[in-house]
Amino acid sequence: MSEDDDFSAEEVWDEYDWERFLQEQDCTTEKYFNLLEKFMNHPDRDALIASEMGWDVGADDHEIEEAAELFCELDPDEMEPDEETFDTFAQSPIYRDTLKLHRWINKWIEDAGSLKDHPEAITLATRSAVCGAKLAAALCGDDRAELGMTIAYLKRALKASNDSLDAARKLGEAGLLTGRQPSTVRRMIFRIRDRIIVLMSEYRAEWRQRHG
Repeated sequence: MSEDDDFSAEEVWDEYDWERFLQEQDCTTEKYFNLLEKFMNHPDRDALIASEMGWDVGADDHEIEEAAELFCELDPDEMEPDEETFDTFAQSPIYRDTLKLHRWINKWIEDAGSLKDHPEAITLATRSAVCGAKLAAALCGDDRAELGMTIAYLKRALKASNDSLDAARKLGEAGLLTGRQPSTVRRMIFRIRDRIIVLMSEYRAEWRQRHG
């Protein structure tokens, strides 16, 4: 292969490349929203944010507005897949498991009433929802084309499932999950968690087969 051919070859990102990219995006987005809150009522808000973000301070208002809008759009994790792809994902066992978990948590919080503002109950609800969102991001796209990205999102889903387990444990220790509730919610989360681990193993095996 010539040097030109080697130079023009498309770079393939692995899961670690994608993970670094997603972490950088998280930091950049968080910085933007912190600046937006800080300068919300300042008359030169857009110019100040652009300067802090390192955007082209010589850009006109329209260009700055376009850059800002990128951070106000839906997170890539939450963007709706096309109907055909979603239908396929919706039939998957892991998606049905996430729906079952969401319904159980929502009903538990609704029945308890006083738990809607409890920190660990909020963590359980939000982190389980994040788990489902990361799974959707991993499996509703062209996952076979971007194996590294798929694995990176699965790792984020796994982290969210572990956070959910930790919140459930703390709620049980506090006596807010009673009777069969602790074992029920743990069983549902472990089922999702185990499926994520299996998927990660499968995608990593395919990555090794493709790229060595």
